Amino acid sequence: MNFKIDSDITKAETLPASFYKDPLVFDAIKEKVFLNSWQWVGDENQIRKPQSVHPFILLDGFLTEPMVLTKDRENTINCLTNVCTHRGNIIALDSGKSKKLICSYHGRRFNLEGSLEFMPEFNDAKNFPRPCDNLHRFPIRKWGHFLFAGLNPSFDFQEVIDVMKERVGFLPIDQFKLDETLHKNFVVHANWALYCDNYLEGFHVPFVHEGLNEVLDYGSYETIIYRHCNLQIGYADNNEEVFEFPIDHIDYGKNVAAYYYWVFPNMMFNFYPWGLSINIVKPIKIDESKVSFISYVFDPSKLNKGAGSNLDKVEEEDEAVVENVQKGVLSSFYNTGRFSPTREKGVHHFHRLLSIFLNR
Repeated sequence: MNFKIDSDITKAETLPASFYKDPLVFDAIKEKVFLNSWQWVGDENQIRKPQSVHPFILLDGFLTEPMVLTKDRENTINCLTNVCTHRGNIIALDSGKSKKLICSYHGRRFNLEGSLEFMPEFNDAKNFPRPCDNLHRFPIRKWGHFLFAGLNPSFDFQEVIDVMKERVGFLPIDQFKLDETLHKNFVVHANWALYCDNYLEGFHVPFVHEGLNEVLDYGSYETIIYRHCNLQIGYADNNEEVFEFPIDHIDYGKNVAAYYYWVFPNMMFNFYPWGLSINIVKPIKIDESKVSFISYVFDPSKLNKGAGSNLDKVEEEDEAVVENVQKGVLSSFYNTGRFSPTREKGVHHFHRLLSIFLNR
């Protein structure tokens, strides 16, 4: 399983069709890509008070990893496995206040940092407890009140946070409020990576998104590549809603309507003047994905204006074209394509990272 994407986009070919339809590749992605990267796990409001816990399943149906967020008495946030080290029982079943993590199966007790504190009927056990009897701790990073966790990450997520802060750090992220009325899940009958491919280029905007194309200045659309993320900048056409930058901002004087950040492998952070739309692409099956839209609003008066309006319509348009591509890559007569050097830098970056991770 050796994928090679030329670093020179003017010569490179896309990942082959087999990438999107080979079950062995789909399984390898789980082990080599998702287990070695980071995921968004919500915000601090899930564990707002000291001595509280919040169990969750990371990428249910794909990784299906039981995890639990905890906040101890000192307000330290931890991300732990939610699987008891005795017999594999799920420990925390509900969110809420809790001073300890206690397994309901045999009474094994852990503190909120994951250390084993007590286990009944183990007095005669030799070489007990061992370090492996503590709950596994996952690395966690915090940006504002947003939380990110890695299972076995091969890079530090702080580098991604620093990249995003360069342009959106002037926004009061801590004041962004979750709006559950805008939260939506979509099932897309296509490989998860095809959805990311589509997101990572503005090339299709004039052909697929008539409404969005009227708002954005397609000729000025810009893509900037970083190590494990990239940024698409959408500039406003005419007098559409734009960011109000401080004078020392890198984009001061420009009519920026949206910042579209993609973070390897499956996260999108779309900043608009009204706030933030987070999109998480979750693999389910080789030809089925779930896309979750989570919205945090900063300025409600700017909702449904500019590039950040009619997001449901844009999503429906994206789904239709991605599902058609899924049908197309099944053809016996399609293998690879070429990249537009001016319009598909983001897709090329994504394919390069996938090939690097899979070839390790």
